[in-house]
Amino acid sequence: MNAYDQIAIGDIHVFGKHTFTAEGIRRFAAKYDPQVFHLDEEAARQSLFGGLCASGWHTAAVMMRLLVDYFDARDAKARAAGQPPLVSGPSPGLDDLRWPNPVRPGDVVEFTARIVGKRLSKSRPGWGLLSMTTTGVKQTGEVVFMVTTHAFVETGQPAPIVAGAPSA
Repeated sequence: MNAYDQIAIGDIHVFGKHTFTAEGIRRFAAKYDPQVFHLDEEAARQSLFGGLCASGWHTAAVMMRLLVDYFDARDAKARAAGQPPLVSGPSPGLDDLRWPNPVRPGDVVEFTARIVGKRLSKSRPGWGLLSMTTTGVKQTGEVVFMVTTHAFVETGQPAPIVAGAPSA
């Protein structure tokens, strides 16, 4: 059985946790999202957020780092056990990216994904398309991040032979 076949709708993947610090929030914001409520504590207190908070893009970048590390470790474990790793390709996009609550300095956010869709690709033989909804929940139980992502994954099934096409 290949790695794609072992994936089921409803599977849960816990990517891990990250602690956001004031310094980390300001450093990310200075480089990528220089809005005052991410950079200056006094200005942030006067903003809609009422205090310093992480950029949503910072939260998304942390999620992505944890996701990559999680699947890299899972693939290494599969290889060590003599099993095929999950070979994924590019992502054709995402849906419903949301930051419903702010991430504050000191918040610990845990990211968890649930497989919500799986189908064979119609346009790319030998590949499937997985969809998963990832949430970030901080220590208070508040959801601070949500997104549904899609990624191409090799199915382990050979592409169909097309009559008249050269063989490789």
